[in-house]
Amino acid sequence: MYRARPLGDYGIDAPWVPWLIAGIGVVYLVLAGCAVWLWDAAPTGIVVGVIGLLVLVSAGLFWHASLRGKFAVWREVLNKVPSAQHVLDMGCGRGAVAIMTAQRFPDAQITGVDLWRSIDQSGNGPDAAASNAARNGVDDRIVFLTADMTALPAPDDAFDLVTASLSIHNISRSAGRGQAIDEAWRVLAPGGRLVIADISKVREYERRLRAHGAADVAKRAAGWRMWWSGPWMATGILEATKPVA
Repeated sequence: MYRARPLGDYGIDAPWVPWLIAGIGVVYLVLAGCAVWLWDAAPTGIVVGVIGLLVLVSAGLFWHASLRGKFAVWREVLNKVPSAQHVLDMGCGRGAVAIMTAQRFPDAQITGVDLWRSIDQSGNGPDAAASNAARNGVDDRIVFLTADMTALPAPDDAFDLVTASLSIHNISRSAGRGQAIDEAWRVLAPGGRLVIADISKVREYERRLRAHGAADVAKRAAGWRMWWSGPWMATGILEATKPVA
């Protein structure tokens, strides 16, 4: 069965961030309470309290995006991909997109690569990814490797679908992100599809892909389900096809 959210535990993306946001919201609410009941400043307290509630809503949006929203968005993205036999998921984390791809394409062989940094996803590790794959009955078709997406351990033209979910932006330097895009393009077979979901750097990736001569380049917003605290931290979806020579 192809589920919107596969079975298993997929942690929280950038786990310290929503707790920080929530903590700030609580501080605002405490200050609001002090203003109303201790400092005789009710109007100020009400304003501060509203700000605190909005900050807590932002934390809730982050948790929703990590626990529910991204799965719904990727389900829709994968449903629009007509076929795939050999798939690479760059920065696979605990295996969410790799597993959903295996469920979407029952004959596909999937490779997931990651450096397994827990700062990027709580509980991140190859064992966690393999456990999730086993729970969904697709472990016989997924291989998880420890590898840097800027130097992929794969030959040219090896995959007809390459995906990257919220991973490339974790490379701090623009040159490194460009190298990751170059590597994704190198291992993508002619006629294959590249699908990237990411925040803040999607236009940068688009320019790089156009420089490679990518065809059918399309960029769109993922919508509120992948707002990482609000519209100021929205996710974009970028798709491109490698032309057939």
